[in-house]
Amino acid sequence: MDSSGDSSAASPVVVPSKQDASSINGLNARAHRAVCVALPHDGKPTKIFGDNPSEFISSLKTASLGWVNFMVDDLAKDATEVAVKFGFSDSMVSTLLKGYHSAFEDRDTEMGIMVPAVKVSKLDVCIFPLLILIRKDLIVTIHSRDIERLILFSRYADVFLRKLPERMGQQDRLTMMLVRILDENNSHNFEHLREIEEQADDMSELLLDPETPRMEIGRKIYELKHALITYLNSLWRTMDVLHSLRYGDAELVTDNPKVLAKVGLLVEDVNRQISLSEHMSEVLASGLEVLQALYNNQLQTLNNRMALTMTWLTILGTAVLVPNTIATVIGSIAGMDANTLMWYITVLFLCTINATYLAYWWVKRWVRLPKGA
Repeated sequence: MDSSGDSSAASPVVVPSKQDASSINGLNARAHRAVCVALPHDGKPTKIFGDNPSEFISSLKTASLGWVNFMVDDLAKDATEVAVKFGFSDSMVSTLLKGYHSAFEDRDTEMGIMVPAVKVSKLDVCIFPLLILIRKDLIVTIHSRDIERLILFSRYADVFLRKLPERMGQQDRLTMMLVRILDENNSHNFEHLREIEEQADDMSELLLDPETPRMEIGRKIYELKHALITYLNSLWRTMDVLHSLRYGDAELVTDNPKVLAKVGLLVEDVNRQISLSEHMSEVLASGLEVLQALYNNQLQTLNNRMALTMTWLTILGTAVLVPNTIATVIGSIAGMDANTLMWYITVLFLCTINATYLAYWWVKRWVRLPKGA
């Protein structure tokens, strides 16, 4: 633990620029399971990288405010163990995990929050829980290794603590750090909306191709719609947690209006994300309407062709059936002479012409044919 603390303290001397120092901190954060930033009562904030809670306990005992970010393999099992080692109730994690993507548990001396952490791969939207455990001088965030969260904040958390005014109250400091963590998670969630937008752009290219099968277009639109609904669900879950924090009713959260205004800004940001997502959903809905219009046009074209075919089949059928019927009746008369045969042929000819014309006139008069028929 000491060697890690020394290396982090000495890094600004060795590294020539802030950008390089941030890169090294990012690499250290990925190499270890956890990072701890502690603000002593007197002195500068310290940053420690490690793998076990015991490596941070001594630094946190002498700190006025601390933050620990932990990555675990099995959230249901390992998170409880980590929480207990940092002094939280053993039932806190299990209670939070019962929530549907979000939860808010206030126990006066300790508080637990679960917010959704979104990860999008093409149209596969996965929602992972991010646990935030709070005491009067400590915030512990726990999440799965499947997601990278708070990496950027871990680079600058010591700077953030150092910039907090010394005259600021303990509750105000704690709330400011909590707001910063929530904002970092919201920003990561919002970045994944771009992935869904890129897939929507690819789908637009499919709509431009008239040879694209309707089933493929319909499937793509459904997948996009489902991804957006899942993403919107995570935003609404986040809103539930922010509304619980908005008025500072919890004992550990400040009731300072200026600090709580930061929570209000988070609410506005999430509302803006919801508006953008709903607008995209409306665009997809219009795409479905276009698809339905194309399908209806194809059906109408097919119906027109069938109507035209049936019309001419009716006319041709009449031209064949009428003389055939007359021939059958007259043919039953035996022994026709030449005179009778002549009349027979004349009657057949006239009946065929008249029957065909009447059938055509009736179809034209009463049947709505396609234009140009």
